[in-house]
Amino acid sequence: MLRVIFLGTGGSLPTPNRNPSGIMVNREGELMLFDCGESTQQQMMRAKTGMMALSSIFITHFHADHILGIPGLVQTMSFHGRTEPLTIYGPHWVREFTELLVALGYYKLKYEIKTVQLEPGDVIKRDGYSIHVLKTEHSVPSIGYALVEDKRMGKFNRKKAVELGVPPGPLFSKLHRGESIEVDGKIIHSKDVVADSRKGRTIVYSGDTRPCEGVLNASLDADLLIHDGTLSNEKYDRAVESMHSTAGEAAALAKEAGVHHLVLTHISSRYTDDTAPIFEDAKKIFENVTVADDLMEIEVPYRN
Repeated sequence: MLRVIFLGTGGSLPTPNRNPSGIMVNREGELMLFDCGESTQQQMMRAKTGMMALSSIFITHFHADHILGIPGLVQTMSFHGRTEPLTIYGPHWVREFTELLVALGYYKLKYEIKTVQLEPGDVIKRDGYSIHVLKTEHSVPSIGYALVEDKRMGKFNRKKAVELGVPPGPLFSKLHRGESIEVDGKIIHSKDVVADSRKGRTIVYSGDTRPCEGVLNASLDADLLIHDGTLSNEKYDRAVESMHSTAGEAAALAKEAGVHHLVLTHISSRYTDDTAPIFEDAKKIFENVTVADDLMEIEVPYRN
């Protein structure tokens, strides 16, 4: 399972329909939070994501609409008896931010908060996947993230294995793991019965940014690109000034990268009642586009 839950999809200002930025990724039961605007924990409750299995928070930058939900969330988890450490990743100042968070002193946590300061190009290796850190272009130091799954083993051809004289059982597993085996004096190689390895899934989250090479390169053939789509094309000058992206710019990047699905988020409060301008600007350029709504969920399937 690889599921994305959009907890907050608004721009700098919250609206009645959109909370500030917060995206939950559930990969095989492990919860990862990308940005954590105010009210994120309430959105987690509404979406019934759970929070005690949260392993990490990944911060893209330190504008208030991306971090103000962290103090309340870490306190709530402590009240609920959390004892497992929580790791907060982010750009320059993440250690100082976390130290200040803990040093405020109005509550004592029952678990440890670890911090990891990241730079573009860093790779966090995990079991079955990696988190790649992307260079982005915003008005303050900022980064984006790509969750890249490891390649999967190729399909095992059981019929072919039996035809080659391999008895069902442990030898099947050895062949599937890439090992060669011997049966009745004959060497059988893994490649004889196992197809080529298959690509894992990739999710890219741009955070707040102008269209940039770092996000483009990470998004090549990605399954899901979650990109800053703050403004419609007619607000291009404002997008440049505030270091955000228009919907059309995000769509052009998605098209160039050959992504499978584009989701626009960080929607300006200008479009509280009507996101049609955002959607239409992107749709003209890239077919498979969605404008995110709060509490929207997307399941990311394998493509092969």
